[in-house]
Amino acid sequence: MILWGPPGSGKTTLARVIAAATQAFFVSFSAVLGSVSELREIAGGARDRLAFQSQRTILFVDEIHRFNKAQQDAFLPHVEDGTVVLVGATTENPSFAVVAALLSRCKVFRLEPLSADDIVVLLRRALSDSENGLGSQRLSADKNALSAIANAADGDARRALSTLELVADYLGSVGSAHVSPDAVESAESHRPLLYDKAGEEHYNVVSAFIKSMRGSDPDASVYWMMRMLEAGDDPLFVSRRMLIFASEDIGNADPRALTVATAADAVLRRVGMPEGTYALAQACIHLAIAPKSNACTVAWKRAEMLVQKRGALAVPKKLRNAVTPRMVDEGYGQGYKYAHDFEGAVVPGETYLPDDLADVVLYEPTERGEEAGVRGPLASLRASRVPPKPPGAR
Repeated sequence: MILWGPPGSGKTTLARVIAAATQAFFVSFSAVLGSVSELREIAGGARDRLAFQSQRTILFVDEIHRFNKAQQDAFLPHVEDGTVVLVGATTENPSFAVVAALLSRCKVFRLEPLSADDIVVLLRRALSDSENGLGSQRLSADKNALSAIANAADGDARRALSTLELVADYLGSVGSAHVSPDAVESAESHRPLLYDKAGEEHYNVVSAFIKSMRGSDPDASVYWMMRMLEAGDDPLFVSRRMLIFASEDIGNADPRALTVATAADAVLRRVGMPEGTYALAQACIHLAIAPKSNACTVAWKRAEMLVQKRGALAVPKKLRNAVTPRMVDEGYGQGYKYAHDFEGAVVPGETYLPDDLADVVLYEPTERGEEAGVRGPLASLRASRVPPKPPGAR
């Protein structure tokens, strides 16, 4: 099985509970420190126990996503023949982090972060347990203080217990025996955010950031942006996402959006952080409240499909430059009409696409923002050429 969950959600504890309940031999193996040769030794011992003692071996592999494909493949024969019962633990999405062959032989269990109430229960047990906890120190605890530790832990039991230990050490240094909110604040001045710049949580937050801007919610947009920055993400990555968004989701509904995003990127590169946050926040809010249009995105995707489907259609001869006498003789440039010689710089009846696509429509402006003012004039221009087909028609 694969236990997938955030830090401190009980993956290792569950593996030990399974081993104790099944009376299996428990072997803990770290993907960070272990090697394939060590795995062979573990498999050999498991094979002997199964043959001579009829005892199964549970191999617990912590941080299994740290192994590369070849290392993960090394588990397959031992799992396949039942030499070991594999219990893997990972904070990463197994669909991305575990090879398909191994994943198909495992049941994946998703562990959620512990609730604040559950962590409070855990903390009270730690305060009363003299053998494994802090019971010998005879500490009293304020309900609000324990709730503060639990809320700050973000579902991570290990972090909550570590914080309680810090508070206990702090109280010992000042000669107190009461866990109060002030003592908690003094012992832990800053808590790290749950965030992995290379893992699933990174992509979850980025997705929320983009979708909040697309949904025109400036409050959510700037919140998710600060989640990335506070967690230590690269500010230039945040800026790049906004540069892409300005064209992908706003386009010509607000042409200034791309200028604002570009200016924010330039300011960030010039002044650095933390002052660059001003420009990033300004751009983020502008993009969130700007009118939205994906018409440009749709247009280039339609064009891409046409190119892929129809191939390299010939450029009409009237649009080709005649740079040699031979080209002139072959008709290059003949029939081309200079737009500025006509009223409004528009040549009536003229087309510029390949002949087979002369009446295809790719760009359809929306009725939002500045694109609304483009629809009418563009329709008139197209009508002066040839009647357009419906979008996507061939």
